[in-house]
Amino acid sequence: MQFDLEINRGIFIRSFEPGELLVGDRSITGPVILTPDEIIDDWCPPPITELSIADFAAALAARPELILFGAGRTQAFPPLALMTDVMRNGVGFEAMDTAAACRTFNVLAGENRRVVAALLI
Repeated sequence: MQFDLEINRGIFIRSFEPGELLVGDRSITGPVILTPDEIIDDWCPPPITELSIADFAAALAARPELILFGAGRTQAFPPLALMTDVMRNGVGFEAMDTAAACRTFNVLAGENRRVVAALLI
């Protein structure tokens, strides 16, 4: 999926295909956390069913108002305890497929919202 609108400041997802995310001119092929200003590509999450708030420490450190979780090709939900813990920190949490999370990230980051995307590629 190619995204056409180009924003010249901050992190912008140019395209996503299963197995590859293009951020600017950089190709990313593994799990990644994106903020409007930073690419955190050393994120090594466990399987979705084992995710905990500790796995989102880097995302929470960015002090977002919302975390978008891209679960891969299809929407999948992490444990309810994780979503509850994130929301207890005053941060929204949305789970969706990775393509939808990429589109949503671009829209919200383009609106200068404090959004973080945690993406499984």
